[in-house]
Amino acid sequence: MELLFALTLGILTACGIYLLLRARTFPVVMGLTLISYAVNLFLLAMGRLSSGIPAIIGQSERYTDPLPQALVLTAIVISFAMTAFVVVLALRSLAELRTDHVDGQERKR
Repeated sequence: MELLFALTLGILTACGIYLLLRARTFPVVMGLTLISYAVNLFLLAMGRLSSGIPAIIGQSERYTDPLPQALVLTAIVISFAMTAFVVVLALRSLAELRTDHVDGQERKR
């Protein structure tokens, strides 16, 4: 299970970095989204991968740490706001520069 989880994190991060290095704005937004998903899964894994254990101290002899779950919820909200902001910046850049290249200049092929 841990190997599959680590491979998933690695693939999400690698795909996100690959998309961040593209010259158009939509792949950059998708790359940021994939990296934020990888960070959310990483934060969730920090709370130990266990199921069926209560998050309340005193209910059982073993309990789940609720802090990583709270961090993931916070990270989801922050990544949603960041994605919305980057999309607005990309649309504004497209409206003003008439191109969707990240640097604003059309490259010759």
